[in-house]
Amino acid sequence: MRLQHATWQEVETYLQRETGIIVPIGSTEQHGPNGLVGTDAICPETVAWEIGERHGVLVAPTQNLGMAQHHLAFPGTISLRPITLMAVLRDTVTSLARHGFTHVLFLNGHGGNIASLSAAFAEIYTERSMGLGPQPAGELHLTTNNWFAGPRVRELAESLYGGAEGTHATASEVALSWFARPEAIKQVAMSPRIAPRGSAQCDADEFRRRFPDGRMGSDPSLASVEHGQRLFEASVADVWEAYRAFTRPITGT
Repeated sequence: MRLQHATWQEVETYLQRETGIIVPIGSTEQHGPNGLVGTDAICPETVAWEIGERHGVLVAPTQNLGMAQHHLAFPGTISLRPITLMAVLRDTVTSLARHGFTHVLFLNGHGGNIASLSAAFAEIYTERSMGLGPQPAGELHLTTNNWFAGPRVRELAESLYGGAEGTHATASEVALSWFARPEAIKQVAMSPRIAPRGSAQCDADEFRRRFPDGRMGSDPSLASVEHGQRLFEASVADVWEAYRAFTRPITGT
């Protein structure tokens, strides 16, 4: 159930029974010595695709670029400005709403996107409330779900990694990305074993001074494919539960 693999007729038929859709959103940014630059997009995409397969939910193409300015001192990172990301989100939602989608769940893999997602939703709702320009008729509901923040995932990450989970280039996200892309596993010794902790509220050069190898409070050398599979199943269960609660008024299940 991937939008880019469907015909327009199939999407039209889908909308006759279901008007919810999942939009994976992540980032293209450094993830420490053994994490993939695409980690934050790979993780939510993998979870969303599985929900689509298991439950017949349509999944939109992944928004691979996010707000990652604080990682720009590390080669490979590509960042959108917050206002640019907000414009992309607004246009995405407006396009989907025009076709009759009423419930859009953005499945997020990057903490740096959360503020822009919230601001974009506020802009979209404000435009509808104030009648600013032509708006698609009907209801519209938007929400963000972070794949890494569900109760099952949080409990599992705590049991597997404890204080070594960290807040960026975490062991759990590296594990899930390895499960999704086992051909891209990197084995790298960490020094120090657990990275420094601190805030990412800074510019790119300051971020690299604070976190020289890109990790924040984590030891992703603890990651494994087996852990990734367990985290994958936990997140699929968390997100499906959240999606059903979000869309229940339209699905009736």
